[in-house]
Amino acid sequence: MSDQRKITSTERQKGKLFIGTVVAVRSNNTATVAVSSSHRHPLYRKSVIRTKRFAVHNPGVDLAIGDLVQISETRPVSKTKYFVIVGKAKS
Repeated sequence: MSDQRKITSTERQKGKLFIGTVVAVRSNNTATVAVSSSHRHPLYRKSVIRTKRFAVHNPGVDLAIGDLVQISETRPVSKTKYFVIVGKAKS
């Protein structure tokens, strides 16, 4: 007999993981998360911060604006949603 155990979402994780801030909660299934990244400009050597907003599938996680969450890439859920909330991140 094979060992049948429940595989958690982190064990089968294959996509990108980001940590971002909830900026909007549209409905009970969709949230908008802003993910910031920084890099140095190659010529001027100044730090440049870029922010990308993602429409994220929210499967029953209770969210408020300003929460820090971890999101994961997944198959397309709708036309604009291709990330899902894994859980709240520790600040």
